[in-house]
Amino acid sequence: MSFSSDVKGELSKQFSKSRHCQLAELAAMISMNGRINTQTFEIELITDNVLLLQKYALLMKQAFSVDISKPLLKEDEKRVLDAIKWEPGKGDHFRTDGLLVQKDCCKRAFIRGAFLSAGSISDPTKSYHFEIVCEREEQAWQLKELMQDFECDAKIVERKGHFVVYLKEGAQIVDMLNVMEAYVSLMNLENVRILKEMRNSLNRQVNCETANIKKTVSAAVKQIDDIMLIRDTIGFGALPEHLRQMAELRLEYPDTPLKELGTLMDPPVGKSGVNHRLRKLSEIAEKCKNGIGGRS
Repeated sequence: MSFSSDVKGELSKQFSKSRHCQLAELAAMISMNGRINTQTFEIELITDNVLLLQKYALLMKQAFSVDISKPLLKEDEKRVLDAIKWEPGKGDHFRTDGLLVQKDCCKRAFIRGAFLSAGSISDPTKSYHFEIVCEREEQAWQLKELMQDFECDAKIVERKGHFVVYLKEGAQIVDMLNVMEAYVSLMNLENVRILKEMRNSLNRQVNCETANIKKTVSAAVKQIDDIMLIRDTIGFGALPEHLRQMAELRLEYPDTPLKELGTLMDPPVGKSGVNHRLRKLSEIAEKCKNGIGGRS
């Protein structure tokens, strides 16, 4: 199963105890996937999502004590439509009344119902992407505003005639799972995020160390080349004693770190002293390249 399916499986088992929250979740489902016959007031949920149909049936039973596996009485249909504040004359689609989602708990339930109806989450091991696809722009804006009430900066994009409300940041998707009360999925996503962050941190560290090693090796190669150039042109005898000793030690110990190299000097010097001598040798090598010899 995909991560998105796991989330929906968890949400399908999450039921609010309060009737007002049940109504908010039902309203989201009907808003996203429902059709209302304006003549007979019949409500039809158009979906092949088994989890959604099962939860819809249970919510209808909890909130209205009706069994949707049987044809509903007209008065039961109207009772449901009155409860979710559907207004005749608004067409077969309906926009959720703001009165249904005034409380935070109802907003959570509504977002949960909307995601279960038309949402998806990408595999977090590959990318972070959360979205809910709306048929109408006003649906998308209402959903975006509800998500923003929980400090989630949702965006809207039009795609193939639909309006998609989405999140792209891992932290915000974690927050949204918390809003929808998908706590098991939240922990699974957090574990993935932690592993990815550790892996990225390790990669950055390895890359940094690799770059430092390359830099150190390049510097050492140049030092050897400069010293060999001095030896083959003016000779070490033309160097002051402290530079001659440094040149001979570097040739003898080409892989030794500068700090250790300094301990081999007589008298010993620190890393900065070794650096200073190697810079002087580099300057002399440049003069040798230009045909200018002599002591320094």
